[in-house]
Amino acid sequence: MPQQLSSLPLVQAFLLFIATWLLYKLIGPLVIRSPLHNIPGPPAQSFVKGNLDKVFDRHGWAFQREISEKYGAVVRLTGLFGTPRLFVYDPTALHSVVVKEQDIYEETPMFLIGNGLVFGKGLLTTLGHQHRKQRKLLNPIFSINHMRHMLPIFNKVAENLKEGIAIKVHSGVREQDMLEWMSRTALELIGQGGLGHSFDPLVKEVDNTYGHALKALMPALFSLAILRRLLPYVVNIGSPAFRRRVLELIPNKRIQRVRELVDIMDQTTRQIWENKKAAFAKGDEAVLQQVGEGKDIVSKLLQANEDVGEEDKLPDEELLAQLATLTSAAVDTTSSALARILHLLAENQDVQEKLRREIVDAHKDGNELSYDELVELPYLEAVCRETLRLYSPASWVTRKTRQDTIMPLSKPLRGVDGTLIHEIPVPKGTEVVVGIRAANRNPDLWGPDSDEWKPERWLSPLPDTVTNAHVPGVYSNLMTFLGGSRACIGFKFSQMEMKVVLVTLLQSFKFTLSDKPIVWNLSGIAYPTIGPVDPVARLPLNVEVISS
Repeated sequence: MPQQLSSLPLVQAFLLFIATWLLYKLIGPLVIRSPLHNIPGPPAQSFVKGNLDKVFDRHGWAFQREISEKYGAVVRLTGLFGTPRLFVYDPTALHSVVVKEQDIYEETPMFLIGNGLVFGKGLLTTLGHQHRKQRKLLNPIFSINHMRHMLPIFNKVAENLKEGIAIKVHSGVREQDMLEWMSRTALELIGQGGLGHSFDPLVKEVDNTYGHALKALMPALFSLAILRRLLPYVVNIGSPAFRRRVLELIPNKRIQRVRELVDIMDQTTRQIWENKKAAFAKGDEAVLQQVGEGKDIVSKLLQANEDVGEEDKLPDEELLAQLATLTSAAVDTTSSALARILHLLAENQDVQEKLRREIVDAHKDGNELSYDELVELPYLEAVCRETLRLYSPASWVTRKTRQDTIMPLSKPLRGVDGTLIHEIPVPKGTEVVVGIRAANRNPDLWGPDSDEWKPERWLSPLPDTVTNAHVPGVYSNLMTFLGGSRACIGFKFSQMEMKVVLVTLLQSFKFTLSDKPIVWNLSGIAYPTIGPVDPVARLPLNVEVISS
């Protein structure tokens, strides 16, 4: 009882701050009219939440499609308390947002602070000079040349995956949760290839607390999408110890679940980091004895940081943050993309068989494929590209303007007042949602079949409408891996992971649909469930061994 009384002033102070902030946010939109009100968009569902309930609904695919089709390539959405936001997939506007004026359209405070609390001061949470400094150190490690050296590590992990699945299905067709298998595999790939650490042998079941925490983190964070918008206003109240105490007192199961997951990940990452540093301090022989034999990203990062001048060195805190950042980014996106491909191949048996024939033919000499042979398999490339086009793991990212600016358009849109708008004045502090999924499905670029999964479209030259649009994505005229200085640094790493896993699995197994209905859910990273209300992410598919 005394402990409960002593905690009351902390909670009261927190609630008073929130009440004051809410009052300010209530009055602002009523007295200040934004120039964005002339941009067409859907009506707000409520004054408090605007459209956010629909934007962050796990079944919000239809809403995204509706606003794209009805309102065009730039749409006004409504945020908290009537605040206007922009949803954008116009290619010229996107070039301005992610390349030309990327220093104006920065990550939102919610994104930076939230990821900083989860991962530390890594690539996701730094801006300007510090972000460029981190990226400069990391870029050579993700080069194609280094990917070639990592291929044997990936092949070994994929073979372990094949053996693990074979143990489960050796006696006939068996239903397997392929999302679970892909999550375990993606973690082991980034574990060995990225951290020089093995999380999971794959050939047997292990209690992988870190893997489970990583898999649960993104859906848990997405469930708090609206509450997380308060972070910029509360993160600097008091000392870290004070904020931690307040966090532990908040009677919300979802918040406490995120806290538990982050604690698990932080403890594991710190332990791996200390082991890597200790081996590095002992010299090359100790490094070579570790998983990855010194070829992993963290070993290369430690060496690169040792070799640069003092002005380019990163402190331990930032090096540690790269571990957590890269692991989370690599596991969620790669496992989601691989699971989606396997689901599509199970639905489209003709595509699965055609892809299998290409892979088997490439292995006629019985040897493992070289890096060049792997990346030059045309149908495998087509299947991967088309899946990443139509079903990008992340559907959007959000930016916030640091100053007033003008957003150019590739073609004019008609305003609410009937006038033609050729460019949009965007006030400072406006949130701009980059519509990754909408940009990749833009029918003005990709044609009337833009919503259809057709790997064959990549086997012939792309339409001029695509190539002439100059979509600012770093990969294949797509926004899947973004563009500019904040493009995904590990997209080549991810592509190689996907191809190695698919080549290994399709030689040995056939995948078909089970009798369970699969629904893909909208989140920070898309995930499948059985039916629309299942709280557990999973992808049950029937798997059988292919006889040689």
